[in-house]
Amino acid sequence: MNAEFSRTLSLLRQEHGVSQRTAAQELGISQALLSHYENGIREPGLAFVVKACDYYNVSADFLLGRTLSRDGTTIIEPDELYDLSDEKENAMRGSVLALLSKKLLVNSVGMLFDLLGKVGSRKAIRAASAYLSTAVYTVFRLLHQAPGTNNPDFFSVSPTRFGSGMTNADMACSRVELAEALAAHAADKGTFPNMTNDALARDYPVLYQSLLQIIHSTGARVNKLPAGREK
Repeated sequence: MNAEFSRTLSLLRQEHGVSQRTAAQELGISQALLSHYENGIREPGLAFVVKACDYYNVSADFLLGRTLSRDGTTIIEPDELYDLSDEKENAMRGSVLALLSKKLLVNSVGMLFDLLGKVGSRKAIRAASAYLSTAVYTVFRLLHQAPGTNNPDFFSVSPTRFGSGMTNADMACSRVELAEALAAHAADKGTFPNMTNDALARDYPVLYQSLLQIIHSTGARVNKLPAGREK
């Protein structure tokens, strides 16, 4: 049983607002055993997986971490992803991976800015735009300079400043500005959209699938990074 199972099992219980004791009773096992399942200490049998799927109203594939869609459908087929940019038959050509990556990002960014629009903080929107714009700038510039034949004067930022990581610094500053803007909005009792899983799935039935895919793949990459030493 993979690590996603224990994590998902625990999150589903918390999402449903029930205690470990209550969930264990409903699932017909002891609280200690459920705790072991949720912490990855022990692996359950098939009968428990089926019962848990029925209890939390999710598919076995979702519970086992094989898909991010609760009903078990896959979400990573390029042709099944809605393309917010409406470029179905454009002249841009590339691999299936490039097409999929574009759709995931376009859909997710569209959803993010719709959520930010509902928040209504202009500072947060500007900071988020600056952060993502610099990421796009960086990727394009690396691609532009890779052949070694393109004119570097196309960019106003010197190769030295770019190579020294100034764009990373700019993104870090934008990230701080975004965090501060959202914190200020919360402190002023500003409104935020409902961002529970059920609400997002209802409000963004297609775009949310792309965001979930990015959350899953990014989480997998980050969790593989070596942890720094604790001081």
